[in-house]
Amino acid sequence: MSEILTAARRPIAQGPERLDRSRFLPENRKRLSAPGMRTFLAIADLWGLDEGQRLLILGCPARSTFHKWAKTAREHGEFTLDVDILTRISAVLGIHQALGVLYGQEQDGIAWLRTPHQATIFGGRPPLDLVASGTQDGLMTVRRFLDAARGGIFMEAVPDLDRDFRPYRDEDLVIS
Repeated sequence: MSEILTAARRPIAQGPERLDRSRFLPENRKRLSAPGMRTFLAIADLWGLDEGQRLLILGCPARSTFHKWAKTAREHGEFTLDVDILTRISAVLGIHQALGVLYGQEQDGIAWLRTPHQATIFGGRPPLDLVASGTQDGLMTVRRFLDAARGGIFMEAVPDLDRDFRPYRDEDLVIS
């Protein structure tokens, strides 16, 4: 038993750092905050989000704080957002980018966000409900779902693209 306790107290061997911690430094967050907020506001406008949805996506800051950030960002001023809010903005950017890859027309991607979806994680509700649930997990779930779809994991049939699709058969594969 004492051997187990001794082993548990030993420091963990340090390997190459997997996460660059400097990205969390105040000066980096300050550098990213205003451009990130401007981009978030542009996407929120494009998606037609109301103020309540915007606040939920950003983690429920006070309305006055949100409006101060928006005004300062639009005027190219400086402010520093915390890591949680920058992560949420990053997730929105990733969702927007993935929709741009998956759908040729912006409006089709927005329609996907607003249309009820039968994938288990959406439970028959629109993905936007999960995006604007107020949790970082909701944002990341939609982002991961779209990233998987971009990578070829089944999302749903897109009628115009998949109308003539036939699954591959063993005899279609050529191994040389």
